[in-house]
Amino acid sequence: MRAPDLDPTGEHHGGLPTWPWRYADDGLRTRRQLRDAGLRPGGQEPAAQVVCRGGRRIAYLYRLDQALPVRPMTPGRAAALDRAMAARQTCPVCSTRYDHCLPLKTLGCCLPCAELTDEEREQLAALARP
Repeated sequence: MRAPDLDPTGEHHGGLPTWPWRYADDGLRTRRQLRDAGLRPGGQEPAAQVVCRGGRRIAYLYRLDQALPVRPMTPGRAAALDRAMAARQTCPVCSTRYDHCLPLKTLGCCLPCAELTDEEREQLAALARP
């Protein structure tokens, strides 16, 4: 434990109580821990923070007693999520939708299309268009 990481009053960290990794008070959880419990922060500001990896990483902590249940998935939200994922999973060249996200920023298409020549890619794109 590093001494600078222990600041339960928040005097040295802008008023935010700070603890080293695994030393936080009970009743405080990270976003991921709240999500695993079926909860969300619910608009509350971070109550404290945990410092780990020698001070290079921090995780905000939220009060468990102020956390709210996760909102249920509605049909509209499910449809919006499906459209967003379709944009990340559909190849713009062959219009095939995969069950994983494609490397669109680096390759711009799926792996089989990336191995095609420019001429083959144009022919495939012409066939995929209605």
